Amino acid sequence: MIAIDNVLLSNEIIDEKFVCDLDKCKGGCCVDGDCGAPLTEEETKIIADIYPTIKPYLHAEYLPEIERQGTHTTDTEHGFVTPTVNGGICVYGYTDAVGIVKCGIEKAWKEGAVSFRKPISCHLFPIRITTHPDYELVNYEPRQDLCKPACKLGNKLKVPVYKFLKEALVRKYGEEFYETLEAAAEEIKKTGWK
Repeated sequence: MIAIDNVLLSNEIIDEKFVCDLDKCKGGCCVDGDCGAPLTEEETKIIADIYPTIKPYLHAEYLPEIERQGTHTTDTEHGFVTPTVNGGICVYGYTDAVGIVKCGIEKAWKEGAVSFRKPISCHLFPIRITTHPDYELVNYEPRQDLCKPACKLGNKLKVPVYKFLKEALVRKYGEEFYETLEAAAEEIKKTGWK
């Protein structure tokens, strides 16, 4: 376990290798799961505010689900989450020309329509954060079958989880946090876990 301020990170974030292989998994993390993507309370407000702007970027067949469920819903285990279509694909997902599920919110962001990229839980996947009153637990939780190609590609390219997720970790915790994590990882690489 690595402790940086009030954030506790599992060893796997440094030890394990991971690089998304969308050609193999087809963006299955946007489809497979017990519920939609976890959202912070702030993100629920942001998505509700930008919904009219992102609507043209979303799959037309999923819009009735958003109108019915709202721009977010709640799950007993995860709290606020994105709605899904019949317990499957996230309502903000769409399938591109080559069959890969992608995020409509992120598409709007890439085209400059909104300043919000996508939920941080999506950006950080396969890291999952559990928030406690005094600290956060940051764990590496790839999907057992779905993420096998990403683990294989990560090992082939020798890319640790924290390096693959640099942009998302900086977005969540800041540049200084990431630099501290990187320094800790380099020290562990030299001396091993103590």
